[in-house]
Amino acid sequence: MSRLRRLLPDAFILMLLATVVVASVVPVGPETLERVGIVSTAAIMLLFFVHGLRIRPAAVLAGVRHWRLQGGIMAFGYILLPLVGVGIAAATAPLLGGGVAAGFIFLAVLPTTVQSSIAYSSLAGGNVAAAVVASALSNIAGVLLAPLLFALLAHAGGAGFNADGIARIAAILLLPFMAGQVSQRWLGAFAERHRAILGRLDRLTILLAVFTAFAEAVADGLWSRVDGETLAIIAAVTAGVLALAFAGAWWLGAILRLERPDRATLLFAGAHKSLATGAPMARILFPGGDAGAILLPLLLYHQLQLMLSAVIAARLARGPSTDTPSPSAKRA
Repeated sequence: MSRLRRLLPDAFILMLLATVVVASVVPVGPETLERVGIVSTAAIMLLFFVHGLRIRPAAVLAGVRHWRLQGGIMAFGYILLPLVGVGIAAATAPLLGGGVAAGFIFLAVLPTTVQSSIAYSSLAGGNVAAAVVASALSNIAGVLLAPLLFALLAHAGGAGFNADGIARIAAILLLPFMAGQVSQRWLGAFAERHRAILGRLDRLTILLAVFTAFAEAVADGLWSRVDGETLAIIAAVTAGVLALAFAGAWWLGAILRLERPDRATLLFAGAHKSLATGAPMARILFPGGDAGAILLPLLLYHQLQLMLSAVIAARLARGPSTDTPSPSAKRA
């Protein structure tokens, strides 16, 4: 029963689905949408300030000493998966259209999750300290690296990219994040004491960003471009990307000759992608109707990665006897 509960959508996923439905069926006037957009942008700035408060640079610097593991996670998340995203986008653009196909590039360049990659690393008997460092390092780099990578790769998915988005990222995400880093000395303890409340801010900000993105996309004719068949193709391709990401991360650990706990950490920190960063970032990078279409692969990937992680982490937790790598992996 506990495993079954992990496979079912959690309350937040149901809230996300409800948000997409409401944004799709409830007409929102331009003035109302503009006001919601202002509130969403302010919440995003506050969210990244809080991220800056909670991610400690000292922990990142200490963990970088484990260069094979941390380098493997960064290379997988910011080199290998983006290359996969470009290939997937190029292959699916004729079927899905350039805007939706570019969502696979956007998904691929995002940083890892914070809470879930650490939680599943712990459940699988992985290196939890390294998972904490990896999530911090990936998210610090991802604030600027993700939009830059997308800007470089977006043409392969047939999507235009407005260079002004980089300046918006700097103003709305990077500056608040750096302000949070600077403010750790005075507000870091406050952030730790109120971690649960600040966690709710994550969810509220994501819901606002998703609502705004989809309301704008629906007004721009999203569901006339994405019908049931197209949505099924997006789901199937997303599931394929997920399987490739998890398999690739696991075997990269073998190639790097990592110990089993480190390999489990690379698996989850490498293959996970963050909706908490992706939804607000899409809202800033793609104002107007593009953000909703680009977010579709990420929304599906987010739930699927949690479901698959629950199964894999439980299997790994049972010990090496359940892990049966191929002969080539044993030689590695």
